Amino acid sequence: MPLSAMPLLTGDAGPTSVGRSARFWNRVARKYAAAPIADLPGYERTLDQVRPWLGPEHTVLEIGCGTGATALRLAPASGHWLATDVSPEMIAIARERLHAQPTPQLAFAVADAGAALAPPAAFDRVLAFNVLHLVDDLAQTLAAAARALRPGGLLISKTPCVAELNPLITRLAIPLARAVGKAPPVLVFSEADLRRALDRSGLCTLTVERHGTRGKDMRVFIVARKEGDSPSTAPPTA
Repeated sequence: MPLSAMPLLTGDAGPTSVGRSARFWNRVARKYAAAPIADLPGYERTLDQVRPWLGPEHTVLEIGCGTGATALRLAPASGHWLATDVSPEMIAIARERLHAQPTPQLAFAVADAGAALAPPAAFDRVLAFNVLHLVDDLAQTLAAAARALRPGGLLISKTPCVAELNPLITRLAIPLARAVGKAPPVLVFSEADLRRALDRSGLCTLTVERHGTRGKDMRVFIVARKEGDSPSTAPPTA
């Protein structure tokens, strides 16, 4: 299937689709793209854990792809990869990177993670890295991901569980940073909260890990399966 035929109902978002979160990320996109990865060993471990779940037969949707760095690393392991983000400026940078590093399987589009992005059951994998705590509505976003997945398909996510941080950060530092425009809206939930939300969306947790290498790691890596059977969702083998 050519990239032009990949299942997606929404094209680039127009001005009415760009809310507060998109405006924030548009403003910081270039600075974000230039910043180094805070925990590179933890990031590389996550990529290593994701690859065995991908194959050339899989059509992948990534939500909250940012400037496309992860998509460019992982897309060659898939059949077709559509990476989306709510920020047009982030997607512009991602497309610049794709132009410099052509990857036939990969395309980028502006889209809201909580929207119905595709016909039901259009994708084998939905990936969400460091984005679920930044969406407007967690339940709506997980429902959209579940809708996009084929029966037996996988949601693969890595998510900061902000509720596990020091309460002074969640109750004081984050609200202050938001008030001065230095942080986007952030959802505060724990790993247990996230797993319950996945269950309510019809996504059964298969594996839970922590990949950080710098002290207490509040980013939880979860692979969850949509109810239904598919031969493509067998766990990776050693």
